[in-house]
Amino acid sequence: MSPTIIGGLAGLLGAAGLLLVLSALRRRRPTLMARLAPYVHQRPAGSGLLAAADAEGRSIADLLLAAVTALGGVLDSLGSSASSVRARLARSGSSLTLEQFRLQQLEWAAAGFLIAVGLGALAALTGSTRVPAFLLLALLACVCGAAMRDWRLSQAVRARRDRIEAQLPDVVELLALAVGAGQGPVAAMERVVALGRGDLVAELAATLTDIRSGTVLTTALDHLEARAGSLHVTRLCEAISVALERGTPLAEVLRSQAADVREAARRDLMEEGGRREIAQMVPVVFLVLPITVAFALFPGLFVLRLGL
Repeated sequence: MSPTIIGGLAGLLGAAGLLLVLSALRRRRPTLMARLAPYVHQRPAGSGLLAAADAEGRSIADLLLAAVTALGGVLDSLGSSASSVRARLARSGSSLTLEQFRLQQLEWAAAGFLIAVGLGALAALTGSTRVPAFLLLALLACVCGAAMRDWRLSQAVRARRDRIEAQLPDVVELLALAVGAGQGPVAAMERVVALGRGDLVAELAATLTDIRSGTVLTTALDHLEARAGSLHVTRLCEAISVALERGTPLAEVLRSQAADVREAARRDLMEEGGRREIAQMVPVVFLVLPITVAFALFPGLFVLRLGL
């Protein structure tokens, strides 16, 4: 048999084995929703035989749900737990649910598998096909695809946290101005939400929604710091809560918090510059220094050329 046929058969056998394993997992372990459905939902009055065709039509969706559930269990064991994913989805400002995110991870894993299959087909055309190495490459591509989607989520969380921390001093100063003018903390947040825009302003709008729904201000601030995931936002929320409990002038507290945030941002910038000192020397050595040397040597070379 040719190497191309061997590679194709290996891919078909691997896909069939994966489908069999997923279907066996679904038959062996019914979900919690399936076990509680007869006791929670109202059973239909008609015959169950009339819904047999509909159940068969949903077999693909059930199989996909089982695949997502199995992938979630594997990723939980690898460190990407459901609680961590939910927290990062909230901190990234995404509207995705855990199941939708797991489905995207499954899509990325399938994309990695297809890329590995394409590389295996190219290798088969060149005559250097090794089935065990191809199967290992396909498995590694699936894992890398799912891990890449998780890494992208972490990057989105970090980028949003940086944007929130960059907007924090201005927002806190606006809150201090509003409170100093005689408005309460809730009215000050409403004024800032009406005037500003950005990630932090969106979080303040969500906090106002919690307050209007009956949540206590301190509890709404706790929700805000949990969604933001920033140390500076946590310090701000704690300072506001302590000021409200002890009767401390809130405007002074907010001004001091804004100064602390700006000082922390300057310190972080200096530390980042110290860590990237070598990278900052690259344009100096390879761009500025050659141009300076050229300007210094060009007049002398020009005079020597005229003299010759």
